[in-house]
Amino acid sequence: MLNFIKNFANDESGAVTVDWVVLTAAIVGLGIVISQTVGTGANTAAANIAAELGKIQPDASAIATTVSD
Repeated sequence: MLNFIKNFANDESGAVTVDWVVLTAAIVGLGIVISQTVGTGANTAAANIAAELGKIQPDASAIATTVSD
């Protein structure tokens, strides 16, 4: 029985699994942080573009010419 306990304590076959779990969790966490950062920047850029496009007034003569043709 003592030999079994010593073998069990020295067995490291599950340590690789723990390493991969920690590594995978770190990669997923980094991906979430990056997507939040990029998403915030993309939303800000989209809002700025929408605001600038909202300031543009169409040329009424160009619209009338196109419709009459």
